Amino acid sequence: MKIGPSSAVDVSQYNKPKEKLEVYYGLQRDVKFCKICNMSNQQPMSSNEYLHNKESTKSTLSFDEKGVCHACNFNKLKESGEINWDEREQELIELCNKHRKDDGSYDCIVGGSGGKDSVMQSHLLKYKYGMHPLTVTWSPHLYTDIGWKNFQSWLHVGGFDNFLYTPNGKIHRLLTRNATINLLHPFQPFILGQKTFVAKMAAKLNIPLIVTGEMPGEYGENISHKASNFASHTEPAESKGYSLDYIGNTDVRDIYLGGKQIGEYLDEGIELVDLESYLPTSPEVLHSKGVDWTYLGYYKKWVPQEAYYYAVENAGFEANPLRTEGTYSKYNSLDDKVDGFFYYTRWIKFGVGRTMMDSAQEIRNHHIDKQEANALMQRYEGEYPKRYEQEFLDYISMSQEEFLALCDDFRSPHLWKIEDGEWKLRHTPWNQQS
Repeated sequence: MKIGPSSAVDVSQYNKPKEKLEVYYGLQRDVKFCKICNMSNQQPMSSNEYLHNKESTKSTLSFDEKGVCHACNFNKLKESGEINWDEREQELIELCNKHRKDDGSYDCIVGGSGGKDSVMQSHLLKYKYGMHPLTVTWSPHLYTDIGWKNFQSWLHVGGFDNFLYTPNGKIHRLLTRNATINLLHPFQPFILGQKTFVAKMAAKLNIPLIVTGEMPGEYGENISHKASNFASHTEPAESKGYSLDYIGNTDVRDIYLGGKQIGEYLDEGIELVDLESYLPTSPEVLHSKGVDWTYLGYYKKWVPQEAYYYAVENAGFEANPLRTEGTYSKYNSLDDKVDGFFYYTRWIKFGVGRTMMDSAQEIRNHHIDKQEANALMQRYEGEYPKRYEQEFLDYISMSQEEFLALCDDFRSPHLWKIEDGEWKLRHTPWNQQS
C-alpha cells in the first residue's frame, strides 16, 4: 500500500539539508544500524509511561565503539561463559524453595495471554520446579480468534488457574483513542494494564513471587545481566521502564494516561475509580507483603523460538495460520487486533518496524543471517496492517484518512522524505544511503 503525505503536511520541512532537518522525540540525528543484527539506533528504550506526553523525549539503543548494539552484546554474554547457567538454575531452585507453599495456596504469579512466553514460564514453574502458579491476564483490546484459542489452550491443555480482567470498555476505548491522538501509541493502555495488574493481584492474594519472562537486556535495555528483578522503590532503576516506583510523590492529577493528565479527565467528569485499573500498586505495599519480582530469563537461557516449540508441545499453542502483517513470523504477538497498529505506529515514529525487530532477534539467536534479514525487511518492513484495520479504526472512532493524516504529524523529518509523492525512509539497513 503506497501512502503519500496528507494535504496538511508542510512539505518544506522534509526538503531541508540534512543538518537542518528537525529531529523529533530526542532521537539521535545520525541514523546507524547495528553491524551484527541491523537494529537501528533510533530504537526507543522503555520509559515511564505515566510521564509520557507530547513533549517527552526518548532514550535509545546504545552502540559500542565497534558499531554493535547493546542487545547483541548482551546476547553474547549468554554464550560466552560469563553467565554460569547451572549456577543460575540453582539460584532459581533456591528461590522456589524459599517461596513454595504446601497449604494449597498460590506461591507465584505469572502474567500473560497464553502466548509462547507466558506458557513456558508458567509450565516450567509448575511442572519442573514444583510451584503453584496463578496465571493472570489483562484482556487485549480486541481478541483475535487465534489469540483466544491459545488463551484457552493455556488453561485447559496446559492446566492452569487464571484470572482474566477486562477493564471498563468505554474508558479503555477513550484512553486508546487519546493515546493514539496524543502519542501515536494505541497500545499504551494495554501496556499499563499488563504491567500493573499482575502486581495488584499478587498484593491482593498475598502471593509472594511475581515471575516475568526474558531479561530486558535481550532487547537492548541498559540493564545489567546481573540484575534479576525490577528496581525496588528504594533503589535507582537502570531503565526508567523497569522500576516498581513509577509515580513517586507525583500528585495523581499530574499523572498522564493517554498523553493527558488525570486531572483533565476528572475535570471532564470521569471518576478516579474508573482510572484506578491503570495505576500501579504502591511499592510500599509490595514491600510490606514481601513480594519478589523476578525475570525467569535471568535463570534460564531465553530463546524465543524454543519458547514457541515448548508451548506447542506442552500446552497446544498454535501459530497463526496467516503471516502476521508487517513481518514474516506467525507466532509472536497474536492476541490483539490492535497489535499490528502498535508496530506500524512505532515504524512511523522511529523507523523501526516489526520485521526489523523480529529479524534482529533471530540474528542474535543464530536462526537467520543479515542477508536473510535484509531480504525480509525489504519485503515486509512497514507493511500497513489491513486485516483488522476497520475494527481498529472503529474502536478509536477514526476514518482511515484521519488516521493516516495523524501519522504524518509524527513523522520525524530526519527519518522521512517524500519521493514521487510517497513517504520513504531516508535510511534503511539494506540501503543505508537512501
